[in-house]
Amino acid sequence: MKKLIAIDLDGTTLNQDSVITEKTAKTLHRAIEDGHSVVIATGRPYRMSKHFYQELKLTTPMINFNGALVHLPEKKWAGEQEISFDRSIVFDLLAEKKNLKLDFIAAENRETFFIDDLNFFDQHFFASDFATNDNLLTVNTLQTNPTSVLLRSQPENVGSVSEELKQQFGQEVEVNTWGGPKPILEVVAKGIQKAHGLKRVLESVNHKQEDIIAFGDEHNDVEMLKFAGWGVAMANGTDQLKAVANDITGLPNSEDGMADYLTKYLDL
Repeated sequence: MKKLIAIDLDGTTLNQDSVITEKTAKTLHRAIEDGHSVVIATGRPYRMSKHFYQELKLTTPMINFNGALVHLPEKKWAGEQEISFDRSIVFDLLAEKKNLKLDFIAAENRETFFIDDLNFFDQHFFASDFATNDNLLTVNTLQTNPTSVLLRSQPENVGSVSEELKQQFGQEVEVNTWGGPKPILEVVAKGIQKAHGLKRVLESVNHKQEDIIAFGDEHNDVEMLKFAGWGVAMANGTDQLKAVANDITGLPNSEDGMADYLTKYLDL
């Protein structure tokens, strides 16, 4: 039976240096050659993940912003979907930035980003060479509803900030934690998560829900692993994710855990 392999990026497909190793790339290419499909499902925006899509030479739909954007990169596709939420929430966050102990607030959609403090602009993080005053997040510049809002706080504050956001805005948005070296909170529309995106993808590819094998490491992968026919948590994953997984990789992302597991599982 041919599988749909749904892969998270940070902490899963990417190693500790945020790159796809040669072993992981070769394993995924072998799977594709054998007739399986590989779909990226990430919290990252497209501009911060398209190089991985290109590196793997994928032709499948892609899930960004934890499911808020489902698209076929650089192509027109009838199944495309981008779901935003009310920008007034961003302005509320700006007003409460100090109380919430946030370093920065960044609002974005597929094409653009706005950040409230240009001192926190990072070329690598925002996948952009520069930021100008046009990218400054204010009531005047953010004219449209965002697909996603990224918030950075200090590691020790992330849990309490997340709870506070859920209490205040939980009726309208979902709050997720990004994996990776710096803790980032991502805010998307209520009801949006990776499983939502995968359902959309399933409608366009020749696979059933039970054909999905999904890999992840963080809280934002819980619904995806539950939705998949076979959900696999990384050895470096959170306890919450491991509790809902069908299995756990023998090795962490720093040792090609996903590639190692797939090689045995698919007999590559």
